[in-house]
Amino acid sequence: MELEQISALLERFDASSCSRLELELGDCHLRLEKPCGLPQAAPAPVAAPQSGQAQQPPQAEAKTLNAPLVGTFYAAPAPDRPPFVTAGSRVTKGQTVCVLEAMKMMSEVPAPADGVIEEILVENGELVGFDQPLMRYRED
Repeated sequence: MELEQISALLERFDASSCSRLELELGDCHLRLEKPCGLPQAAPAPVAAPQSGQAQQPPQAEAKTLNAPLVGTFYAAPAPDRPPFVTAGSRVTKGQTVCVLEAMKMMSEVPAPADGVIEEILVENGELVGFDQPLMRYRED
């Protein structure tokens, strides 16, 4: 690995919510760890509805599914096959939603929870970075 690649990986790891990363490329072995359980910022207060307004039931907040590694994003298992998911697709936890190719190795990316894919944030064939948002989804 080049020094610039290691530096970029360190920056992304530091900014991510991951607490541990282990990477092995040939005879290069890199292990990153940081303490977990750090205090989170307090959520912003939510204004109470004015009297006379109907209170809406809370709706699940959209989350992002981020790239677990650096690689090329593929939306389908093969060029002549339909995509794993599209915006509006309902998914179940563990279902493959895309594939990332790194160094001729294909890695399936699973849905982290049951829910609905709201938006695909990258293009098919696009190079993505570690922890880059790939999709927005809403949990059921």
